[in-house]
Amino acid sequence: MNLQVSPINNVFGAEISNIDLTRPVNDAIKKELNDLFVEHAVLVFRDQHLTPPQFIEAGRIFGQLMDQQLKKFVLPDYPLVGCNSTRDLPRKNGKLQVRGENYHTDHSNYLAPPMATSLVAVEIPSYGGDTQFVDVRKAYDDLSDDMKEKISRLFSKHVYESSRSPRSFAKLTPEEYAAIPNVIQPIVIRHPISARPALYLNTGRMEGIEGMDPEEGFALIEQLYAHATQSKYEYRHQWRAGDLVIWDNRSVMHQANADYDPEEYRYLYRIMLQGEKLEPAFN
Repeated sequence: MNLQVSPINNVFGAEISNIDLTRPVNDAIKKELNDLFVEHAVLVFRDQHLTPPQFIEAGRIFGQLMDQQLKKFVLPDYPLVGCNSTRDLPRKNGKLQVRGENYHTDHSNYLAPPMATSLVAVEIPSYGGDTQFVDVRKAYDDLSDDMKEKISRLFSKHVYESSRSPRSFAKLTPEEYAAIPNVIQPIVIRHPISARPALYLNTGRMEGIEGMDPEEGFALIEQLYAHATQSKYEYRHQWRAGDLVIWDNRSVMHQANADYDPEEYRYLYRIMLQGEKLEPAFN
């Protein structure tokens, strides 16, 4: 088997073809895929109509699966597999209220956040519902030297839902909320494999910046977020049924879109891969 690798743009992302993820892969292909994942941060595999067990095995190519946070959105027979379904989403003024509708990195309030998230598209509406990604490695690279110095040793507290979150999170019971961790994360992290520095942002969970006046801290977060989400850092994935997309939460942010007909069905499987404690890029 010789993988075919087609870079998506000149910043990040690659489409991988000539592979059938319903079948096991050998060690050489596994290593090649992991190397491509670190390099490109987002990998797209078309025409992979996977069952939940097959999706689990495909995910294990890249690492160890971790539990889903919200148990009400998992498959009963496969609790490691979550589901994104229009039937689980509330509506406001006729529009679906989707989870993840601003750029973020998953579960940033965990001490060891997921290194990767992956989706498989089972059923897709006729238009809309894209997922957007931005490369926070390149966004960091393009900062001025003065800004790099300013943020090099800054940290932020990440909570379940920030007091200034631009989106609403799923409502939790008191018991569920008590089990959700809070953690202090670096503003600039070092990738554990490539060693590339990257911005680590999640405006839905960041509660200011440690040691800074609250208004000043939130203003800096917004400034960095606006910089990192420019279109020049973006790849917008237009889903087709059978797509498998996996992305590196240490290298990109992502967001969902609710710009599709709420009467049409959208359904995807979701898994996450266990990460490790994030390290600051600079000590």
